[in-house]
Amino acid sequence: MGCCDVPGLMPLALALENMLNELKNVCKPITLPLSDSLGYALSEDLLSPLNVPPFNNSAMDGYALSQFDLQNCSQDNPVSLTLVGTSMAGAPYLGDIAAGECIRIMTGAVLPSALDTVVMQEQVEVNGKQITFNHNPKCGDNVRFEGEDLKKGQSVLVKGHQLTVRDIPLLASLGFAKINVFSKLNVAIFSSGDELKTVGEELNNGDIYDSNRYGMVALLSRLNVEVIDLGIIKDDKDALRAAFIQADAQADVVISSGGMSVGEADFVKDILNELGSISFWKLAIKPGKPFAFGHLPNSVFLGLPGNPVASIATLYQLAVPAIEKLSGITSKPRVRFNAITENNLKKRPGRADFQRGYYRVNEQGSVVVQSAGKQGSGILSSMSQSNCFIVLAQESGNVSAGDTVTIEPYTHLLN
Repeated sequence: MGCCDVPGLMPLALALENMLNELKNVCKPITLPLSDSLGYALSEDLLSPLNVPPFNNSAMDGYALSQFDLQNCSQDNPVSLTLVGTSMAGAPYLGDIAAGECIRIMTGAVLPSALDTVVMQEQVEVNGKQITFNHNPKCGDNVRFEGEDLKKGQSVLVKGHQLTVRDIPLLASLGFAKINVFSKLNVAIFSSGDELKTVGEELNNGDIYDSNRYGMVALLSRLNVEVIDLGIIKDDKDALRAAFIQADAQADVVISSGGMSVGEADFVKDILNELGSISFWKLAIKPGKPFAFGHLPNSVFLGLPGNPVASIATLYQLAVPAIEKLSGITSKPRVRFNAITENNLKKRPGRADFQRGYYRVNEQGSVVVQSAGKQGSGILSSMSQSNCFIVLAQESGNVSAGDTVTIEPYTHLLN
């Protein structure tokens, strides 16, 4: 057995693969107005219904002409063309254009079919109807050609794409008034623990505030899901069973926080085995070893550790890909790149470690990262002060200052 083969602990990559292989999209196709579709996943491929731009048009204010008329034009041999009209955005020029003639044209206005080039207004001399040019432009200068962005029938966005702010104006420009998307996923959450109190309540000796649910709700709000918050459940088998039954009846996904560590998990494990099944429990990751994945009669179960940083880290690294798969969203790989660490980092082989760090570009132009502070799974301050995970491989050991490490900047889900 190698240094990283920890009995009973499943590697993160294998856990993700196994979990995602067991899941499928459970959300139904619905149709929404474009203005209400932000954050939803497309339930079909979108093809462009028209050419973009829909016609040849000018990229700036100037004069439209046939480049052939200026083929002998130069600083020493200026050429004058006769102005015969104007093309405005929304009011195209409809008259005839003969050789030796040009039109005034504004940005976005239709370029008549007889013309192929636009010269900026700053590069001409105007004397009544005579427009004088002193250089030979390239054919097609300052012209946006029909279909150069998108051609009719071309793929725009694919099924499973989660609509972003950047996508909405694109779809509006194509005339999409309604969009076919997948409905929202219903996610029920609760925390378990006799020591937990909701913020605003008075703490008694031995009590702590339940921070995990607030973190879960904040992150889940970025995923465009419907959150059903069942609050705090006491460490009581009957109460936990009732919570699981209620959550399973209302939601597609049930996420609990706490009660998964050794010595605490008997109730949760017993109830899950009674009502459903556990696919895996205990992973070779830090923080977050006591993460569980399983199935209830009508829903998927995700069990997060009770320690605050472990809870948010496993929600981000494991629960989010599961929720995306169940929502019909095509997950995008997280961006990772190398950085030079400015600190010594403690690490024991055996578990993949997601340490909290803060990266930046230094004066020399190198990407560097420093530890965001103490790395205990209950230290929320280091989570708040970080902007990335320093990802240390399962088999790696201690890291020295100056070594190259892999970092994973936080996405919008944590920022």
